Amino acid sequence: MTFRLKEFFMIAGFILLLQLSPGCNYGRMNEQEYLRTYEAPIPEMPEGTVPINGGLEGLKKTDPQILKNPFPYREESIIQGKQTYQYFCIQCHGPQADGKGTVGQSFAPLPSNLSGGVVQEQSDGELFQKISLGYKRHPPLASTVSPEERWSVVHYIRSLGKKG
Repeated sequence: MTFRLKEFFMIAGFILLLQLSPGCNYGRMNEQEYLRTYEAPIPEMPEGTVPINGGLEGLKKTDPQILKNPFPYREESIIQGKQTYQYFCIQCHGPQADGKGTVGQSFAPLPSNLSGGVVQEQSDGELFQKISLGYKRHPPLASTVSPEERWSVVHYIRSLGKKG
């Protein structure tokens, strides 16, 4: 019986030592702010923060024929458009914008030749809307590319038609 009593006091002493040690205080850990992230009330959003007019929904409902490029056709805009094209479009449409990009070659039919008549006959608004919202296999780029950059890509596409 003495052995068990001795064992009991050793265990009790160990537990007491753990309680008194300055190590981890599990009770205080529950008071950490990051453990209660959802307890703080969400602040009210100021009036007009979330747009209810315009945006992509407005673009979807707008007739592309009435969309006009708000940026003048200048060399700087064409250079910006080419840079954006090389980042987002070249994989499918290719370095010559003829639809023979590395990824585009796997498509049947090939992506559009951007310097060809079918594309060049479209209005700026039609091109902008197709770049923004997507068209057939073309991905929508509105959430990835800013409106200014999309309009500059339209200028770059126009410059391709003027070369040939």
